[in-house]
Amino acid sequence: MEFITSKQWDEDLWQKTSDIYNVAFGEHATKPEKIIRNMFARGLCALHVLMENDEVLAMALTGSMPGSSVLLLDYLAVRKNLRGHGIGKDFFDYIKEWARSQPQYKRILVEVECDETSENLARIHFWEKCGFHLLNDYKHCYKWGPQHYMAMVLYLKSKPITPLKGEDCLKYMASFHKESYKLS
Repeated sequence: MEFITSKQWDEDLWQKTSDIYNVAFGEHATKPEKIIRNMFARGLCALHVLMENDEVLAMALTGSMPGSSVLLLDYLAVRKNLRGHGIGKDFFDYIKEWARSQPQYKRILVEVECDETSENLARIHFWEKCGFHLLNDYKHCYKWGPQHYMAMVLYLKSKPITPLKGEDCLKYMASFHKESYKLS
């Protein structure tokens, strides 16, 4: 298996990856390709891919605001027929080690749907197995959907003296999403 991280738009790699992205997140939860291309052009994201024999097994899109110590895990998906076999955890471990190798990052954030459904609870459990902690002091609902979200954090270095607040983390994520939709 080969792990690849690209901070530059790679048309061939994206074409191999986009089907996993679209199947996992659906038409209404994905960012349009032109927005992702623009995010690469502006240095806001990286594409992480797990490949075997020229086939993409898993993909992730991470992002960060310039000068930030936070890496946002925007999307992570495993090919549908391979889910439940530990590939997602192994793939995330690669992303975590990549983030640790980047001196600016001190933590990784992920936003999770927190309405109590079996699917959402399974996702939260997955992220907890990956080392994330739920910041359940604040729930946020975006204006375009009824789902509630909470932040989860994984510390790459030492835990901060002042605990992070879920509200602050979700504000950071909202700022990132707003910035990612700006066209240059």
